[in-house]
Amino acid sequence: MRAVDTNVLVRLLVRYDPEQVDAAETFVARGAWTSLLVLMETVWVLESVYGLSRRQIGIVIGMLVEHDRITLQHEDAVRRAHAAFERHPSVGFSDCLIVEAARKAGHIPVGTFDKVLSRLDGTHRL
Repeated sequence: MRAVDTNVLVRLLVRYDPEQVDAAETFVARGAWTSLLVLMETVWVLESVYGLSRRQIGIVIGMLVEHDRITLQHEDAVRRAHAAFERHPSVGFSDCLIVEAARKAGHIPVGTFDKVLSRLDGTHRL
């Protein structure tokens, strides 16, 4: 299966350049794989460059999880991270994904100095 980078995923989501959107849609039409790193970068770009709100980020992640042509690396961990993100309004998606990726790999608890992150199950505040 083909893979996409952050630029392609952002073009599909933001849709600001019609030619690039068409090229991205054509590329993913037969299916495309998205790594956790690309997903995290995409969330960062959507928040910092495009100013998407927390609610909008949650919607985007939900759309990607359910997309019929995009396959997310460790989709089960992304789903759990999305659920945690929705339950904990003060915790960012990247922190939720860090915990769920560690859980999937069998490396819990995640040690942290972050008071907010330490609210998540599977963390240990140092």
